[in-house]
Amino acid sequence: MKTLIFLLLIAVSAPSWAQQTVTGRVYEDQNTNGKKERHEPGIAEIAVSNGTAVVLTDEDGRYELPIDNDEIIFVVKPSGYELPVNALNLPQFYYIHKPDGSPELDFAGVAPTGKLPKSVDFALLPTGEQESFTGLFFGDPQPYDLDEVDYFDQAVVEEVAGIQGIPFGLSLGDLVGDDLDLFQPYNEAISRVGIPWWNVYGNHDMNFDVEVDTLADETFEATYGPANYSFNYGKVHFVVLDNVMYPDPRDGKGYWGGFREDMFTFLENDLKHVPKDHLVVVSFHIPIYEPEGRDTFIDEDRERLFSLLSDFPNTLSLSAHTHIQQHHFFTEKDGWSGSGEHHHYNVGTTSGDWYSGKLNENGVPISTMRDGTPKGYAFITFNGNEYTIDYKVVGETDDYRMRIFSPKVVPHNQRTSAGIYVNFFQGSEKANLRYRVDNEDWEEMSYTIALDPAFQGMVHEWDYTEELMPGRRPSNVVPSRHLWQARIPTDLEIGEHTIEVEATDMFGRTFTETATYRIAEPKPVETASAGSEE
Repeated sequence: MKTLIFLLLIAVSAPSWAQQTVTGRVYEDQNTNGKKERHEPGIAEIAVSNGTAVVLTDEDGRYELPIDNDEIIFVVKPSGYELPVNALNLPQFYYIHKPDGSPELDFAGVAPTGKLPKSVDFALLPTGEQESFTGLFFGDPQPYDLDEVDYFDQAVVEEVAGIQGIPFGLSLGDLVGDDLDLFQPYNEAISRVGIPWWNVYGNHDMNFDVEVDTLADETFEATYGPANYSFNYGKVHFVVLDNVMYPDPRDGKGYWGGFREDMFTFLENDLKHVPKDHLVVVSFHIPIYEPEGRDTFIDEDRERLFSLLSDFPNTLSLSAHTHIQQHHFFTEKDGWSGSGEHHHYNVGTTSGDWYSGKLNENGVPISTMRDGTPKGYAFITFNGNEYTIDYKVVGETDDYRMRIFSPKVVPHNQRTSAGIYVNFFQGSEKANLRYRVDNEDWEEMSYTIALDPAFQGMVHEWDYTEELMPGRRPSNVVPSRHLWQARIPTDLEIGEHTIEVEATDMFGRTFTETATYRIAEPKPVETASAGSEE
């Protein structure tokens, strides 16, 4: 009797047990039709994940993974291959398994996916990928309405549309501004760049009407697939993580920067398949440093991240979120447990200061960021496991790397509290700046953390005007961490003089910029009694 009951239990349970495993193949899609044909070979040693476990395909390209009813299976793009993309240039690297779909939310999530297919296959296309390449990185496009999508499209996308020689782009979160219906117009705009485009989940890309963090990305998943994934180009392993904890685990309100346990499990398993001599680049939305002592990130989570990265001599992390630009270098005293330093780059944003400021000749807000960084985007060039970073200002030439601020005129041979300030947009404390006037001897400039006076003037213009200007007043100025200052000579000849600045960045490259100012004869000071007679 016990044997019969046991056999009946097996018979009843067998269908559900069968649904607890997903199998499939990673294959070379020789005819690019997106379907596995008999003659198309499987590809061995390719990583496939369910969001926590990561396995490698066998010699026939086959894999097997456990799966539940709310998971996404995805392939980790290997070097030397490219993924198919859809009509909007979004990589097709995942399969969503949600038989019942997402819960009912204000913004639609995943529709019911039904029964798990017999085989979940992933296509790869061989490519002549090089170890030297350049990626394109956007911080916070963040349009709040269709007008701002248009600003983003006109100013940023138009500038890079049809770009050549760049294998991929990546947006570092806040793809939109709370209205998730804007994912589609954002995607349509960015598709014009014409390259595969990856996306990071940000705090303005969330489903706010949920009570647990695991459901806050349902609309993001329906549009882009997993919020945690990885891919490879050359000798660089890119990891994308959702580091927005919502609701905030402390009080259930707002959000906090950190990682869930399943993300650490995925990262640990993912990194097991990465050669130690490769560069590991981890991208997320919220910076892992805490500016001005504010408690914006879970300290223990940063330490666990560093622990998982510590075996890799070459690492870099990227974020956006702040709408300023800066570099942070973690050392042992900051909790970094690996060799050398860990470089964290907080990338400037394509929306700048939330589409504020004066309008340019095309009716698009100038939108300079609060630390004086003009809106723009980053090119990161990778050569093996090394990298260099370039920040491109929207609407300017490639060689526009800094802005010199000085008085327009100073009095001859008189002391002045004015000075020369240089905002080296891509600079950090690791940069060196020097200057000279009229080809005289070079002098070192002093690194300072202060308000950018050029941007202060732009903001004050909104307060001093007696007639309203088109556009919206910028945010108040915050200290810049890429600012240098020096004295301005007043003891030269009366007339115009040229300031030349030479900036050497953290990668040893040198850039120059010039500006002019004028020395004039001081105006005499007239006293109340001057020229009067009794």
